[in-house]
Amino acid sequence: MVTAVTITEKKIWEILQTVTDPEVPVLTITDLGIVLDVKINDEEIEVIITPTYTGCPAMDMIAMNIRFALIENGYHNIKITSVLSPAWTTDWMTEVGKQKLKAYGIAPPTTRSDETSDLVIECPQCHSTNTKLISQFGSTACKALYQCNDCKEPFDYFKCH
Repeated sequence: MVTAVTITEKKIWEILQTVTDPEVPVLTITDLGIVLDVKINDEEIEVIITPTYTGCPAMDMIAMNIRFALIENGYHNIKITSVLSPAWTTDWMTEVGKQKLKAYGIAPPTTRSDETSDLVIECPQCHSTNTKLISQFGSTACKALYQCNDCKEPFDYFKCH
């Protein structure tokens, strides 16, 4: 006997809150703010996502993980739509997501309006602001590499977009 699963937008959002980012597994895709919309068209669920930057290699894996999470919860008619406009911004990240980044050892982004050439980034290890930029590119293209001058630890900073 096949049981029909009721489709509600609220339930779909709850499922999406469990899908993690493959590059930073402490963040969910909702923490990142890359899920733009959920649409229910008859029996089809459409999840509209946007990459953190054009060409982000994690997007295929994220789309697959969304599909798997929905299938695991009994939903099978799924459409994942990736859009580039509006362009994602770190301003869409949740405050909870920023705190998760910090606890994970990655300095969270400041708000875009705070971004300057003299940006002061707090070390996620010792919380010192005595830090220096080592490289505009960290472990992924969306991060920069910094080092704390006090505790001497290197760390990634999630760049503002």
